[in-house]
Amino acid sequence: MTTLLPATEGAVPIRCVDAAGWPAVAAELPPLAAAFATASGFEAKPGRIALLPGPDGTLATVLFGVEAGERGDPFAVGRLPDALPEGTYRFEALPGDPALAALAWQLSGYRFGRYRDRPAPKARLVAPDGVDAGEIDRIARAVAAGRDLVNTPANDLGPAEIEAAARALAERFGAACTVVSGEALERGFPLVAAVGRASPRAPRLIDLTWGEADAPKVTLVGKGVVFDTGGLDIKPSAAMLLMKKDMAGAAVALAAAEMVMGAGLPVRLRVLIPTVENAINGEAFRPGDVLASRKGLTVEIGNTDAEGRLILADALALADEEAPDLVFDFATLTGAARVALGPDLPALFTEDDALAGELAAIGLAVNDPVWRMPLWGPYASLLDSKIADLNNVSGGPFAGAVTAALFLRRFATKAGAHVHLDLYGWNAGTKPGRPEGGEVQTARLVYALLKARYAVPGEARSAS
Repeated sequence: MTTLLPATEGAVPIRCVDAAGWPAVAAELPPLAAAFATASGFEAKPGRIALLPGPDGTLATVLFGVEAGERGDPFAVGRLPDALPEGTYRFEALPGDPALAALAWQLSGYRFGRYRDRPAPKARLVAPDGVDAGEIDRIARAVAAGRDLVNTPANDLGPAEIEAAARALAERFGAACTVVSGEALERGFPLVAAVGRASPRAPRLIDLTWGEADAPKVTLVGKGVVFDTGGLDIKPSAAMLLMKKDMAGAAVALAAAEMVMGAGLPVRLRVLIPTVENAINGEAFRPGDVLASRKGLTVEIGNTDAEGRLILADALALADEEAPDLVFDFATLTGAARVALGPDLPALFTEDDALAGELAAIGLAVNDPVWRMPLWGPYASLLDSKIADLNNVSGGPFAGAVTAALFLRRFATKAGAHVHLDLYGWNAGTKPGRPEGGEVQTARLVYALLKARYAVPGEARSAS
């Protein structure tokens, strides 16, 4: 991934224009450029591009049509890197947040090239005035690393590879990283062990810690199911096609952690990743089984395809033991959340009204939105079991995302605040700043919240 450039002489200016402002902009252009724009049929509609020549025939100005007002996409300029010829560019007239525009440019340059060559755009951008180029580049690198994890198919990304990614990140920032597996996992994290025992790739619990012990405690928990067959309640083949992305919660947690550590935020960060493959063999856990959990609650298995909440439950129980100030869990958990909100809008669950409002506002500000869903207490009865403390699924077709969140709430009771984020983790098609493929939804949001709460002015640093 390229980096933003410092001020560069000769960078081609980009002027973003909307329909209302186009006549004034046209009047300001040199006569030759204005005539060329008219002759080429340029209209200041969203996404339209005009390359205007100078007197010597070289590229002198880029016009880019945008939508004015609240309906405008903050990442709209992310269309430009792939559309422009090789060269160096700068924004001359830019509506909205210049930092978001620069980030959109960088995020649009991402390519997943592990299996075939996919050249990145050759258009380079000068950092807009007042924008922290190091911060933008650092965020973009963290997003790219998370996207790489989600995009990698399960044959090349198992629990061991997620562990390797976490260890590499820990080494880079001087964090501690321990891993629980084998008999210790069976004793301490029985739900994680049960879900992963049918796979030849051993399950594990990754525990990364960073920062001063007396700093505010922030814990990120990421669902790391590297592939989900559904277990004995096997998914139909069409539903398995994207199941390599079922570890997107783990990728989000690692991406957010990279942003936090790179900025040097004064927090005591902990990242917990239970990682498994939900496979099928003679040892697979079964519908009707009753499993123990780290917290001591017994769980009746109503459906083996609701495995993500099981492994998260044990990780949340561990997080809860030190009563952190904030706990976030990230998971591609329910189809019900997608039915309600679609793929682009993760569902947010928390009992903290002020925190929910803060997250919603910051999500809009950084173009990483979420939508709050209700933790409707009466629905907890849908998880009742006749033989165990609770069932892992409800007994009916309604409120699937809500009951999943209520299940997790049983395992996170001591934290100052617990936020559950049910996300899709995938871009079905290419949009500005969001290429088709894996996406670390809510990573930038959580980082922005933590930065707003904890960054000491003048002390946050950029990663090298």
